Amino acid sequence: MSPPSPTSNEAAADQARWLAQEVMPHEPAIRGYVQSRYPAVDPDDVLQESYLKLLKYKARDQVVSTKAFFFTVVRNTALVLLRRRKFYSDTPVNALPDSCIMEEKSDASEIANCHQRIDLAVLAIESLPPRCREVFRLFALERLSAPEIATRLGITESTVYVHIATGAKKCREFLRQRGEYP
Repeated sequence: MSPPSPTSNEAAADQARWLAQEVMPHEPAIRGYVQSRYPAVDPDDVLQESYLKLLKYKARDQVVSTKAFFFTVVRNTALVLLRRRKFYSDTPVNALPDSCIMEEKSDASEIANCHQRIDLAVLAIESLPPRCREVFRLFALERLSAPEIATRLGITESTVYVHIATGAKKCREFLRQRGEYP
């Protein structure tokens, strides 16, 4: 005679106990794993799907090492969710702003070189004394005129011109020292 089969309430209670004792303690580690390895997917979605798969396998008594199996299920679930994601845009190319479209003649090395030169120019401006840097930024980056800068900062126009000339000279020296200016 076979032992009596557990009722559905007992089975559910057994699954809940197993989940709380064997699976849930690993959740913080699993979340960290998902966030570091698969940042494009939502850890909550991965965990939810993984819990369902774990419970299905547990019902068939196919789980030997809960932690190892949990990580495997999570990895596979994350990969499935990544594959389901949309890898294309709903926006047609002709509706994209010009800043999103590269010119045909620009290549990756030109773009990288341009970014490096901009970074170097920013460093040159950052190396200026505080008041000179402030005036030079307003002039070079915000394109304000000398009278506008003088009004905004409460200084004379001639002082603005002196700061602009000093800033340009020091930036040129900074770039020359780094081989970026003839």
